[in-house]
Amino acid sequence: MQLPFDCDEGLGSRAALGLIVLQADETIETEFRPLFDLEDVVLYHARIPSDPEVNEETLMRMKAGLTDTAALLPGNRPLDVIGYACTSASTVIGSGAVEAAVQNAHPRARVTNPAVAVVAALNHLGVTRVGVVTPYIAEVSEAVVDLLRKEGLDPVRVGSFGQSGEATVARITPKSVAHAVQAIGEDPEVEAVFASCTNLRTFPVIEACEKKLGKPVISSNLALAWHMMRLAGLKTTGAGPGTLFES
Repeated sequence: MQLPFDCDEGLGSRAALGLIVLQADETIETEFRPLFDLEDVVLYHARIPSDPEVNEETLMRMKAGLTDTAALLPGNRPLDVIGYACTSASTVIGSGAVEAAVQNAHPRARVTNPAVAVVAALNHLGVTRVGVVTPYIAEVSEAVVDLLRKEGLDPVRVGSFGQSGEATVARITPKSVAHAVQAIGEDPEVEAVFASCTNLRTFPVIEACEKKLGKPVISSNLALAWHMMRLAGLKTTGAGPGTLFES
C-alpha cells in the first residue's frame, strides 16, 4: 500500500549547525545541549579520532582526519556553521588549516573553533590582559599562550593542572576548576580569565567565579557556543551563562 505524505523544510529551518567533537571528549556535548535547545535550530555532531594523550604530536595527527570527519555531518542541506571543538589542536594545526579542511567537505559553512572564538569573545568584551587556566602539559599550554600573544592579547598570569590524559581532564571537578580560576583571576592585572579545553567542566562555576572576582570568565566551550551562535545569526543575549552572554 502506497501511503501519501507531505514534506517540509526539515529540522534546522532557522539554523543548521555542526560540531566536530574529539573521540576523547566527555564534556562539550553536555554543556552545549541546553544552549542549543532552540526552536528550529539543530546541532549535529561528528566524532573525530583522537589520542587519549594530549601533546603537540597527537594533536597534529587530527589534521589528516578533519575533512573525512566533517563529511560525516549531514550534507543534504548546507550547514550554516561548523565548530571544531578542540582548543589545543586548533592552536597547533592552525585555524586557517582547520577551516580549509572542514570546508573541503562543507564549502558553504562558516567554520570556527575555540581558539578563534575566545579571541573574538575577549575582543568583544574589550579586554586584553588575560589570566589563563589550562589542564595541559607545558608545551601545549605554551602554544595556547603564544597564540593569545600573537592575537594582541596579554596573558599576564597562567596556571595549569599539568595533565596530558584526556580522561583525567574530564574528571577534574568543577570545584577544582573554580579554585584555579579564582586563584588566577585574583591578580589585579587580570581583566578576564580564560579556562582552556573543551573537556574541562566549566559551566557549573562560571557565574559564581565571575561574582567572586568581578571579572568575566570565559571557557573554551562558552566561547565556542557564543561564536557559533553569532556566526549563525542567532541571539546570544541570555542564551548561556556569564558576562559574555549578557553583553
